[in-house]
Amino acid sequence: MTLTASAIPGYQTGTWKIDPTHSEVTFSVRHLAISKVKGSFERFDATLVTAENPLDSTLEASIDVASVNTKQQQRDQHLATGDFFLAEEHPQMTFKSTGIREDGDDMLIDGELSLRGVTKNVTLKTEFGGVTTDGYGQVKLGAEATTKIDRTEFGVNWNAALEAGGFTLGNDVTINLDVQFVLQAA
Repeated sequence: MTLTASAIPGYQTGTWKIDPTHSEVTFSVRHLAISKVKGSFERFDATLVTAENPLDSTLEASIDVASVNTKQQQRDQHLATGDFFLAEEHPQMTFKSTGIREDGDDMLIDGELSLRGVTKNVTLKTEFGGVTTDGYGQVKLGAEATTKIDRTEFGVNWNAALEAGGFTLGNDVTINLDVQFVLQAA
């Protein structure tokens, strides 16, 4: 499939803002070598600017790392410290796209992810959900995306050895986005 404006029903150029009420930013990481801990971020923002050629569109996003929620307050407080996010010095995780491309049936958004003052290139494997108008007359665009990062590459090195061998946390963190955007201006 070639990603063109005419191939996307309802496609519109313009500036889109994230609809936080209908969006989620979640993550998971291996825990105790037997399961995964999952969490979300409660505060985030994103702007998508769609171009005539969808592959020329841009995306910028920020996440308030102190808004982490793993359903355990003590762990969330620990995640905000220097052992993990160092939220006091680096309150935002940011993403800025550098390009959009197709790989077979997959849409890939390449970009720079910054966390704890470290910036690395990442690729979001993206599934475009579509464009529609909601019951209030707002034009909405939906998408899902995922990427995997090695947390140690961003200076998130805390871990603890387990008596049975291995470590408390895995290095790979999967980040999932399930988002809706609202058209602001065409």
